[in-house]
Amino acid sequence: MAKDFYTATEAAKTLGISLDTLRRWDREGRIHTERDGGNRRRVPASEIARLRGDPRDAGLSARNRFAGVVTEVRTDGLMAQVELVVDEPVRLVALITREAAEELGLRPGLPATAIVKSTSVMVQQ
Repeated sequence: MAKDFYTATEAAKTLGISLDTLRRWDREGRIHTERDGGNRRRVPASEIARLRGDPRDAGLSARNRFAGVVTEVRTDGLMAQVELVVDEPVRLVALITREAAEELGLRPGLPATAIVKSTSVMVQQ
């Protein structure tokens, strides 16, 4: 049976943040909490769902997500080059497998989200 409320510790663990971060978010108004009879924080399950976002993203720890619209998909052999316009004039180009592009049904005009997780990206001229 699903819970209606989580303790602060449970909520922090579920969200993948520290207890200190959860407390700070509460003070800043970034997360809604309630207090129990012992003045301890309780976090509604609906608040955890709101902060976790789309359930299709479950298990992903990437923090950099760029929502945009597919403007071009080029395929060649096993690879596909996908271009998203994130926010005019910003565009993002990703190389993925052709199979992934086909499974996702990527084509110009469709919304998509690029999830970026990298230890380093270097570009120099």
